[in-house]
Amino acid sequence: MDRRWVCLATLGPIGVAALVYVVIVFGFIEGEAGHRLAWPVLGILPMFVFGMWLLTVSASRIALLLALAATALLVGSAYETFMYRNVEVMAEPWFPLFNVIGLTADATATASFLIVFATFPDGVVEQRWQRIAVAFLWMPMLAGPLTLLTTPHVVMSPYIGISGETIPNPFVVPWLEWAAPAVNLLVVQSWPAIAIGLGVLGYRALFGAPAVRARTRVMALTVAAAVVAFILWGLLPEIWPVQFLVYASLIALPVAAIHGILRYGAFDISPGDRRRDVVRSSNLLITVIYAAALATPAVLLSPPLTTVPAILLTAVVAVLLLPVRSWMQRRLHRALFGDRERQFELLSELGARLEEAGEPRALLTRLAEAVRDGLDATWVRIRLASADGALAGAPVGVAGEVDESAEPARSVDLVRADETLGRIEVGPRRRGEYGLAERTLLRTVAGQAAASVANVRLTAQLAEQLDELTASRERLVAAQDDERRRLERDLHDGIQQDIVAQIAGLRLARNRLERGELQPAELVELQDQARATLTDLRELARGIHPPVLSDNGLVAAVESGVARFPIPLAVEADAAVRAERYPEEVETTAYYVVREALANTAKHSRATHASVGLARSNGHLTITITDDGRGIEPAATAGSHGGLANIRDRVAALRGTVRVTAAEPPAAGTTVLVDLPVGERDG
Repeated sequence: MDRRWVCLATLGPIGVAALVYVVIVFGFIEGEAGHRLAWPVLGILPMFVFGMWLLTVSASRIALLLALAATALLVGSAYETFMYRNVEVMAEPWFPLFNVIGLTADATATASFLIVFATFPDGVVEQRWQRIAVAFLWMPMLAGPLTLLTTPHVVMSPYIGISGETIPNPFVVPWLEWAAPAVNLLVVQSWPAIAIGLGVLGYRALFGAPAVRARTRVMALTVAAAVVAFILWGLLPEIWPVQFLVYASLIALPVAAIHGILRYGAFDISPGDRRRDVVRSSNLLITVIYAAALATPAVLLSPPLTTVPAILLTAVVAVLLLPVRSWMQRRLHRALFGDRERQFELLSELGARLEEAGEPRALLTRLAEAVRDGLDATWVRIRLASADGALAGAPVGVAGEVDESAEPARSVDLVRADETLGRIEVGPRRRGEYGLAERTLLRTVAGQAAASVANVRLTAQLAEQLDELTASRERLVAAQDDERRRLERDLHDGIQQDIVAQIAGLRLARNRLERGELQPAELVELQDQARATLTDLRELARGIHPPVLSDNGLVAAVESGVARFPIPLAVEADAAVRAERYPEEVETTAYYVVREALANTAKHSRATHASVGLARSNGHLTITITDDGRGIEPAATAGSHGGLANIRDRVAALRGTVRVTAAEPPAAGTTVLVDLPVGERDG
């Protein structure tokens, strides 16, 4: 696996977790300490975002070091936040070991940043002494373990503002205590490493070869400005303009790095990718800077600024800075691509414009307007193609004043999956002619627009299917309600009345028995009535779910109704279909489809013969119901009510299909072909 992705997967979550912890503590738990968010949010976050993005496009050593440095800064900030909230941990015996985390985080950030600056832009220095000096820049990394071994008290990070001189260090090695002053000067304070790193960068920017001076000059000036800002911050820590200068200098560092990417291929980014990566990184950085600028006033002025004024101030700053953000992005694109800015704006905005359109005419009108604006055309018209590929005479989308007979200066077809959907035709440009870039852009836009036109057409088709599905569900519910009412009526008007009569007859028989008047014939009559009621119940149960369907399968259930059908009925199925059992829902649906189709035949067809065929092939069960009746009107086959609609709804629920055909006169009859997926046979 590429090491940059390993680093991204490791450093990214660590940095995000550290930042979230700091924001939660100072932004929500310690509301009055909101000003402490300035350093992590305004100072570190832009560099961290740039470093994480850099790992996605470069595997160079200094790209990894830059990401490591920004992550270490966030970890150090999280450590300082933890100490701010939990001062009592300094009394714990394990605290000297825990303190190594804070020292190591600060040392890692210092060493990594110094190496990035000293070896910018490609991680390579030119002279042997410079390479030796860069190796010494790793010295601060020893701060944690060396202070733990040489100093009798805990050495705290100078950024925490808490002295550790009163906290004993039980891990000190007594015979190494003599080295404590040197360790503190050379390693903990980091000044020698800082001097070496800045010295290497300064030497390369001032005295290196002309090419080296050109590549390092912008970064050297930016780093120098940051050093001056930090010195002023150390002298005047409470002055907010000085703080603003510090944060601005930190934001300037990734800007200088982006300049190095564009001009000199910093971080080993290839020439072909430079403009693309500069656009992405710059837009990302502009967004982060904009967000940081929104938070700056509220963060720097809290306290004494309370919540409501801070929100209002942030809203005002957002409105004021929005034009500045747009201007920065326009200037960036103009600097990179010159006159192609309008064309790139067209490509970037085209998707949004097309998404705003809900139906083909509105979509094509917006597309025509976008093409006219992007190509600076006098007019644009778009014509759609019919199913046979012929272009319609009247355009659907038009932008600008255009005569229908006007000949286009350029045109391009809208093609999607080898299907021609239409054509974009453009009139002459307002200024100049259409060059290669404009023609390429027109083809690109046509490719994007073809997908959108196809999607809109597909959306319309899906909407129709959704409407049909909704109507199908409503019909199924209505059919179920009708079936329940029919059962209720049959039970109430038939079987219930029979049972009431039998209860009355039994009561009368009991009374006659008590008087000695009961005759055996009366009991026989009551027994016959009970048998008749039982027969009626079986018939009713057969209508709900015939037992033969569950016991013997689909073909047997269909054949069980042959004798009761009013006209001759033949059932055709081979031995394999007769022997096979299908999923319960398939058998139930198939049975009721056959019953519904035969009921329609008996009621409406005036047929003299009907047949049901069942066959299995390629994982599908095919059911064919035919009759020799008078046929069916074509309009009735697509109806949304009645028996055929019920059949379609039931079959669609199992992802099957229904086709109804009627023979043309003088032939007669109707065929209902039902296809249900049942899967392949086992074994």
